[in-house]
Amino acid sequence: MSALVALARLHAAAEGTAQPLRRVRHHTLITEPLLLAIYNMSGEAAAPVGCVIGTPHAEPVTLIVPSPRNRDLRQEFFLRLADVVLPYIDQHARTLQEVPTRGNKPNRQRCARAPQVVVPNTSTIDFLRRVGRSTRFQQAPTPEFPHGDPQVGLLGRWLTFFTDRAGYPGSSMLLPMTDLLAAHWATGQSSLEDASLALLLGWIDPPTGMTGAQAAKLAANPVNFPPAGPATDPTFDQVVLEPKISAYLDAVNNDDAKAIARVTAALEKDIADQLRPSWEQMRGGLALLTGIPEADRCTGRWDADRDAFTGQVQHITAGGFPQPVFDKPVDAAARLARMERAQLRFEDEQALDDPFVLAERRSSGTAFAGVIVERDPNRTQLSAKGRQLLRPRFTIRTEDPPPLAQGRMACPTDPKRLVEIREVIPDGPDQHLVVLELVVGMGSVNKPQQGAVPELGEVRAYTAAPEQWQPPDFPSRDQTPWTHGGPPEPDQPGPPADDLTDSGNP
Repeated sequence: MSALVALARLHAAAEGTAQPLRRVRHHTLITEPLLLAIYNMSGEAAAPVGCVIGTPHAEPVTLIVPSPRNRDLRQEFFLRLADVVLPYIDQHARTLQEVPTRGNKPNRQRCARAPQVVVPNTSTIDFLRRVGRSTRFQQAPTPEFPHGDPQVGLLGRWLTFFTDRAGYPGSSMLLPMTDLLAAHWATGQSSLEDASLALLLGWIDPPTGMTGAQAAKLAANPVNFPPAGPATDPTFDQVVLEPKISAYLDAVNNDDAKAIARVTAALEKDIADQLRPSWEQMRGGLALLTGIPEADRCTGRWDADRDAFTGQVQHITAGGFPQPVFDKPVDAAARLARMERAQLRFEDEQALDDPFVLAERRSSGTAFAGVIVERDPNRTQLSAKGRQLLRPRFTIRTEDPPPLAQGRMACPTDPKRLVEIREVIPDGPDQHLVVLELVVGMGSVNKPQQGAVPELGEVRAYTAAPEQWQPPDFPSRDQTPWTHGGPPEPDQPGPPADDLTDSGNP
């Protein structure tokens, strides 16, 4: 937590109202995302009790499992969930667009749209990951494994794709609402309490006549605001869920069709009463977030999401295997490298788009701002080959902490021109002179670019520039070192559904 965020939290606690943090929104929000709130049975790893799912501008659907420990009933639930999720995904995969490529390479295709799933919290993402892992290997039923269904397997593959993508920095395909809201508003409660959607929205958008602190205190009562899932309220488990499940099992044992229908309808209403408030809170959270301007660099990150979605569609259409239980060593190393670089780039892009993030960096010495006090726009130097190169320099006087950044830096108001720090000189007790050299965007000796060097007296801020990353050269799979298990076996279909435990362990 930065000093500025801590200060905003103190103001929120003192005033009883959430304080805005981000000035722009760093994730894309589409018009019709799929909102999902789901409950899991207490004590089970991947045994859903029910869910409420739907887009914001349509009536959501409530799905339940009358006896979550029953494999066949869970299978029916997954089939009904697939009937909602798969058509939603399919409608985004139908339209393709041409994407130009560099050089003489033919244009590639990308899905013009991509689906987006919004859930209440990160715990729901973890639960969906377990569900995807326990269902994605299902295939058409066979005499040896009669419980499989290709639709459930396809649902599991997409759940795994979305949950994997949720871990990619800057991705907007699967979004936890609590994380989005907590990034944009500081509350007067702890980070642990911010994980509660009802408490968080109480601080951010309290009812008329109440402070955020008062609304959050009211939301802390599970009778007024049931949990958003996947964990259920213990009182609900004891008073409602357990008796209903027992009544359902008794009706099944007695072969009483009317009692089965009656108990099922009652349980569906109970689940809807518990989850519908969280679904409505997600819709309200989206309304708050769409009121915040979208950051300029969101477009590039959403394009990356659409590329990933297109690749998954093509992989499934071509008959590719489900995601493996474990990544192969080379694949795992490449994935880790991509995510590390994506994290750095996402942080740098936020600083260029958002004045608050830039201010956070200035307070920690990873960015700075000040006034231009010297400039040498015509400075040249000899290259290693004896050529004259244009390398303008200018000096900024700053009151910020001495910059600690290394590498190329960019100005939010002129991001295409990159500079590097050449010298930092103390200038009194609280000031420093930072000598910067233009390394990109200054032109050449014969054709210097006008306005490349800022004018004297101009105020400029600089932060780390997002790097254009090229992946390192990893060995091919068949050259995996013996220290990492040696070359892996050829790709094979995943284990049958009956071979997987509910917890997803292989």
